[in-house]
Amino acid sequence: MNEPSQPRAVVAGSDREPLAGAAPVAPADPDQQATVTVMVRRRSGAAPRVSGPAAPRVSRADFAQTFGADPDDIDAVTRFAAEHGLEVAEADPAARTVRLRGTVAALQSAFAVSLATYEHGDGRYRGREGAVTVPATLGGVVTGVFGLDDRPQVRPRLHQVRPAAVDDSFAVTELASLYDFPTGATGAGQTIAIAEFGGGYRQADLDAFFRGLGLATPSVTAVGVDGADNSPGEDADVEVVLDVEVAGAVAPGAAIAVYFAPNTDQGFIDAVTRAVHDTERDPSVLSISWGGPEEEWTEQTRTAIDEVFEDAAALGVTVLVAAGDHGAADRSADMAGYDGRAHVDFPASSPHATACGGTRIQASGGAITSEVVWNTGDGWATGGGVSSAFPPPDWQTAEPTSVDPPHGRGRGVPDVSGNADSTTGYRIHVNGQDTVVGGTSAVAPLWAGLVALVNQSTGERVGFVNPALYAAPAGTFRDITQGDNGIPASGRAPATPGYPAGTGWDACTGLGSPVGTAVRDVLAAAVTGGGTGAGGGAGSGAGPAAAPGAGGGTAGAAAGAGAYRGSPLFLDDDDDDEDGDELDDPDGAGLPDYDHERWGEEELED
Repeated sequence: MNEPSQPRAVVAGSDREPLAGAAPVAPADPDQQATVTVMVRRRSGAAPRVSGPAAPRVSRADFAQTFGADPDDIDAVTRFAAEHGLEVAEADPAARTVRLRGTVAALQSAFAVSLATYEHGDGRYRGREGAVTVPATLGGVVTGVFGLDDRPQVRPRLHQVRPAAVDDSFAVTELASLYDFPTGATGAGQTIAIAEFGGGYRQADLDAFFRGLGLATPSVTAVGVDGADNSPGEDADVEVVLDVEVAGAVAPGAAIAVYFAPNTDQGFIDAVTRAVHDTERDPSVLSISWGGPEEEWTEQTRTAIDEVFEDAAALGVTVLVAAGDHGAADRSADMAGYDGRAHVDFPASSPHATACGGTRIQASGGAITSEVVWNTGDGWATGGGVSSAFPPPDWQTAEPTSVDPPHGRGRGVPDVSGNADSTTGYRIHVNGQDTVVGGTSAVAPLWAGLVALVNQSTGERVGFVNPALYAAPAGTFRDITQGDNGIPASGRAPATPGYPAGTGWDACTGLGSPVGTAVRDVLAAAVTGGGTGAGGGAGSGAGPAAAPGAGGGTAGAAAGAGAYRGSPLFLDDDDDDEDGDELDDPDGAGLPDYDHERWGEEELED
C-alpha cells in the first residue's frame, strides 16, 4: 500500500486489533471487490435526545432535514471517493451513510490501511490493525468507516435443549398469559423489525407453529441487507425462527420484517440502520438477539450503533436487545478472551436500548409460583453487569458498580427480564421439528411483542421506554430477588464473580419480569404526558413481586406514582439450566444441530 502524501486525520475510535489467536497469513487480494459504509456527522451538530415516551416525535421526513447528514458532507465524501477510484453505491442522508464500492487496493489507498487475510480457529477473515484515516479535509466529517475488516462480530444468544425438557417448558402464549400481557390487542397496525446475522426461516415451519397455537400466521417479510438474505439451512436458523415465532405468538396481528445482514460490524450497522430508517415498512419496534462483549467492538462501531438507537428513539421505535447467555463473564470458558472478569454485552449496553435479561420460572394452575435468576451453574446464565463504555444514564436511578476492581460505575445491564432458562424454555418449530429453546434471545422478542400490544392499545408509539419503566410504581414488575449470574470455575478457567439479585434493580434481572397490563398502563400514561415524575423518577419502580397473574396498576395510578414526562427533544452539542443438551435427531429428520463451537459456546455432554 502506498501511503497518501496529503495530511491525514484519524477516524476517532477506529483502532483495531486482530481477533484473539488470529494471525495474518497473506496480504488481502488487491483485486477483490469490497464495499464499505462511511458514516458522517449530523448536520449542524444537532442530536436528537428523547427522554421518554412523552417526548415529541419527529417525522421521518423532518428527521432527515434536522438530524441527517448535511448535503455538503455527502458531496465531500463523494468527491473523495472519485479521487480514489471508488464508486458511490448508495447514499442515505437520513441515516448519514454513504456506501463506497471498489477494489481492496483502492480502499487501502483511500483509507491508508493495510488489509490482510487472517486465520483463526473458526476460519479466515479480511482484517486490519491500527486506525483508519481520511484526508484532513474530512476530519470531523467522517465519524466511522465500516467494512474494511469483515471478521465475525456477533453471536446469537440462545440455548437449545433436548426433548426431556418439554415437560417443564412453555408455549409462548402460556408465557404471555403468565406475565399478564394485555388481551384484546394483537399488535395490529404495528411492524416488528428483527435483525438477523445468519440463517433463515421456512414458511412451512411458521405455518405449522402458528397452526399449533390456533393462530393465523402473521405477515413475515425478509429484507436483504448488504447481499444477505433469508437462507435457511444454517446453524442460526434456530435463532431466526425463535425470534419470529416468539414475537408473532405474542403479537399475531403485527407484521414482522426480518432484516438479514452479514455477520460483520458493517452488516450490523447497516441492518439496524435499514430497520430504523425504513420508510416502507415503518417499524415501531426493533428486536435484536445477537451481541458480543463490549471490548470486541471498536469505539467507532459502538458509537455509531448507539447513535442509530438514538435515531430510533426520536422516531418512536423501541429497541429491545438480549443481554447475553454466559452470565457476568459474557463468554463461555472455552471462548477466546475468557479471563475470569466481568463483561457486559453490546449492543445491550447502549443507553438507548432496553436490555433484556433472563429468569427461570415455575408455574402451576396458570400462575407463576417461582421466578429466580437464570443460572444453571454450568456456564449458562443471564448476562448483566456494568458497562465500561457508557456512563450511567440519568434515568437509571440505581448506582451500578462493577464487581471488578476498581469497581467503576457505568450503565447497568439489563433493564428488564423474562423467562430464559432453556429447561423452562419456549416451544418452537424449526426445520420440521418441535424443540425447546431458551436464552435471553427469547426475552427480546417477548418484550418486542408486548411493546407492539401496548402501541396498538394506546394508539401511539411508546418509543424509548426506559425512563418511564425506571419511574414506574411497585407492581409494574415481578421483582426477582433470588440468585446471581456468577460463572463457576471449571477445569480450564477461573470463576467469574457475578451480580446478586436483590430488591429493586439489579445487574442480573434489571427491574424484573413484566406484569404486562401494568407495563401497558405505565406506558399509556407516559406517552400522553400524564405522569408527574421528572427526570429518572424517585426510585427504581421495582417493588415487591406482584401477585402471580395480577393485573397491575392503572394508567391513573401510574401517573400519580411518577410516570415519566418527556423533556425537550432537541439539544445541540453544547448541552451538557440444569444441564441442557442439543436436541437429538436420531432419525436424521433434519433438526438443526446447534454448532456451539462455531459460535464460541461450550458443547454440553449428555
